[in-house]
Amino acid sequence: MKRDKRISEALGGSLADVLAGGTDAALSTPDTTGPMVSRSLRLPLETYERLQAASASRQVPITTLMRDLIEAGLAEMDDTATVPLADVRRALAALAVHRPAA
Repeated sequence: MKRDKRISEALGGSLADVLAGGTDAALSTPDTTGPMVSRSLRLPLETYERLQAASASRQVPITTLMRDLIEAGLAEMDDTATVPLADVRRALAALAVHRPAA
Protein backbone atom coordinates (compact mmCIF):
# COMPACT_ATOMS: atom_id res chain seq x y z
CA MET A 1 0.00 0.00 0.00
CA LYS A 2 1.34 3.40 -0.91
CA ARG A 3 2.17 5.89 1.79
CA ASP A 4 -0.39 8.51 0.66
CA LYS A 5 -3.18 5.93 0.64
CA ARG A 6 -2.25 4.74 4.15
CA ILE A 7 -2.30 8.34 5.38
CA SER A 8 -5.69 9.00 3.78
CA GLU A 9 -7.15 5.85 5.32
CA ALA A 10 -5.75 6.66 8.75
CA LEU A 11 -7.11 10.22 8.62
CA GLY A 12 -10.44 9.32 7.08
CA GLY A 13 -9.78 11.66 4.14
CA SER A 14 -6.99 13.50 2.46
CA LEU A 15 -4.39 15.29 4.54
CA ALA A 16 -5.21 18.55 2.72
CA ASP A 17 -8.88 18.24 3.71
CA VAL A 18 -8.01 17.51 7.33
CA LEU A 19 -5.64 20.48 7.51
CA ALA A 20 -8.12 22.82 5.77
CA GLY A 21 -10.90 21.86 8.19
CA GLY A 22 -8.79 21.98 11.32
CA THR A 23 -8.34 24.71 13.87
CA ASP A 24 -5.18 26.60 14.66
CA ALA A 25 -2.96 24.78 17.10
CA ALA A 26 -1.38 26.58 20.03
CA LEU A 27 2.34 26.47 19.46
CA SER A 28 4.75 26.49 22.35
CA THR A 29 6.72 29.66 22.97
CA PRO A 30 10.47 29.28 22.49
CA ASP A 31 12.36 29.46 25.78
CA THR A 32 15.16 31.58 24.30
CA THR A 33 15.42 34.99 22.75
CA GLY A 34 18.55 34.48 20.65
CA PRO A 35 19.02 32.51 17.48
CA MET A 36 19.39 28.76 17.94
CA VAL A 37 21.26 26.07 16.04
CA SER A 38 19.79 22.61 15.66
CA ARG A 39 22.20 19.68 16.13
CA SER A 40 21.67 15.97 16.15
CA LEU A 41 22.96 14.21 19.25
CA ARG A 42 23.20 10.48 19.89
CA LEU A 43 22.87 9.47 23.52
CA PRO A 44 22.85 6.10 25.24
CA LEU A 45 19.27 5.11 26.10
CA GLU A 46 20.01 5.19 29.83
CA THR A 47 21.33 8.75 29.60
CA TYR A 48 18.29 9.88 27.63
CA GLU A 49 15.95 8.28 30.14
CA ARG A 50 17.75 10.05 32.97
CA LEU A 51 17.38 13.35 31.10
CA GLN A 52 13.67 12.68 30.59
CA ALA A 53 13.17 11.96 34.30
CA ALA A 54 15.17 15.03 35.34
CA SER A 55 13.30 17.34 32.98
CA ALA A 56 9.94 15.95 34.13
CA SER A 57 10.80 16.42 37.80
CA ARG A 58 11.87 20.01 37.12
CA GLN A 59 8.90 20.60 34.81
CA VAL A 60 11.08 22.00 32.02
CA PRO A 61 11.38 20.85 28.42
CA ILE A 62 14.15 18.30 27.92
CA THR A 63 15.94 20.55 25.42
CA THR A 64 16.02 23.37 27.97
CA LEU A 65 17.57 21.07 30.55
CA MET A 66 20.11 19.83 28.00
CA ARG A 67 21.11 23.41 27.16
CA ASP A 68 21.41 24.28 30.86
CA LEU A 69 23.59 21.24 31.54
CA ILE A 70 25.83 21.99 28.55
CA GLU A 71 26.18 25.63 29.64
CA ALA A 72 27.06 24.53 33.19
CA GLY A 73 29.67 22.10 31.87
CA LEU A 74 31.20 24.74 29.61
CA ALA A 75 31.27 27.25 32.47
CA GLU A 76 33.08 24.66 34.59
CA MET A 77 35.77 24.37 31.90
CA ASP A 78 36.17 28.15 31.50
CA ASP A 79 39.28 29.31 33.38
CA THR A 80 38.43 32.95 32.74
CA ALA A 81 35.03 32.81 34.44
CA THR A 82 34.58 35.10 37.41
CA VAL A 83 32.57 34.38 40.52
CA PRO A 84 30.93 37.10 42.58
CA LEU A 85 32.75 37.64 45.87
CA ALA A 86 29.46 37.26 47.76
CA ASP A 87 29.09 33.72 46.36
CA VAL A 88 32.62 32.84 47.48
CA ARG A 89 31.91 34.17 50.98
CA ARG A 90 28.65 32.18 51.20
CA ALA A 91 30.44 29.00 50.10
CA LEU A 92 33.22 29.49 52.64
CA ALA A 93 30.70 30.21 55.40
CA ALA A 94 28.79 27.04 54.53
CA LEU A 95 32.00 25.00 54.64
CA ALA A 96 32.90 26.46 58.04
CA VAL A 97 29.50 25.53 59.47
CA HIS A 98 29.71 21.95 58.19
CA ARG A 99 33.31 21.37 59.32
CA PRO A 100 33.61 18.13 61.31
CA ALA A 101 34.72 18.44 64.93
CA ALA A 102 38.34 17.49 65.57
